[in-house]
Amino acid sequence: MPSGRYSFYDTHDDTPLGEERFSCAPGPSGWRYTAQTFGTDGAPDGSVDLTLDSRSRPLRLELRHGGWQIRGGAMDGLTWVRSHSADTDARHTREGSDRAHAFAGRSPSFLIASARLLRLAPGGSARLRVVALTEPVLAPRTFDQGWTLDAIESHPTDSGPLDVEHYRVADLATGEEGMVHLAGDVVLSAPGIELEQLETPPSKTVDGP
Repeated sequence: MPSGRYSFYDTHDDTPLGEERFSCAPGPSGWRYTAQTFGTDGAPDGSVDLTLDSRSRPLRLELRHGGWQIRGGAMDGLTWVRSHSADTDARHTREGSDRAHAFAGRSPSFLIASARLLRLAPGGSARLRVVALTEPVLAPRTFDQGWTLDAIESHPTDSGPLDVEHYRVADLATGEEGMVHLAGDVVLSAPGIELEQLETPPSKTVDGP
């Protein structure tokens, strides 16, 4: 069960934006990722709980940040409920849905989930419609991403070969593109994300049979 710590940075000027302490593992339904998030001052500011089914679709998502909360999952595309802890009478709670394939956001878990959902072969490309949950208020925004798996490189380790997948991921609305490097169910690096600590090796696969 991999566990460790990611740091977040502004992609334009490298300003630190906080960190995420995570654990993840294959489970009865597919794969689960849980994490606590922290601000730059070290104070807790949210959490992530994402469960994928055996086909790597988002079976259940609970995302919290700064009092805001998203609960959602796959149902005729994606559905979700956005609320705030101070909204005790639910007057400002909003439901949403979209014919999208995956959630996106700051957490590396969303990159892992999207890559596993696509299951690209080296050289393969795909278009993915995502609902991005934008901090600090977890506002949903739908857009299309382009994913290309440039290569898979095998690296020797003490516990056997480690395959690293190199993806190019583009926002098809803006043309902005970045590289995402995955090893099993761990993001080694991506725009604005650095793996700072890994206590146990990555799981080699996330997908079910």
